[in-house]
Amino acid sequence: MTTEERTIVNIIYTAYRINDRLSYLLSPLGISVQQYNILRILRGQYPQFASVNLLKDRMLDKNSGVSRLVEKLRRKGLVSCAVHKPDRRRTEVKISTAGLKMLEDIASVISNLHQATKILAPANLSSLNHYLDKLRSNLPAAV
Repeated sequence: MTTEERTIVNIIYTAYRINDRLSYLLSPLGISVQQYNILRILRGQYPQFASVNLLKDRMLDKNSGVSRLVEKLRRKGLVSCAVHKPDRRRTEVKISTAGLKMLEDIASVISNLHQATKILAPANLSSLNHYLDKLRSNLPAAV
């Protein structure tokens, strides 16, 4: 295996391990990793509404059924939805107070996941982020 191949496999393996651990930590809270991602995006938009298309664009997992995930979050009271007045086909989504509280609860639950990065010095973390950004920007476009 070349160094390049090993690097890609290592990144994929690490991403899966982190995702599995995050899923395990979120499970008792009744929320999936994809739902957590939507809540984080909406917190960044707060107090404004966000379109479903914006959520689709910003999702980490591009294969997620965003409309279905939003509906699950709405039923849990973590988001509210409104019909966009100029375009009635467009749904607007906003994080609720309960959704913001859920993110606070999640932060305390997953804080130990973030502790895994403490083995690296801040300068190493900055370098790692820089190189991951650089690698991602150099990936071939999806077909």
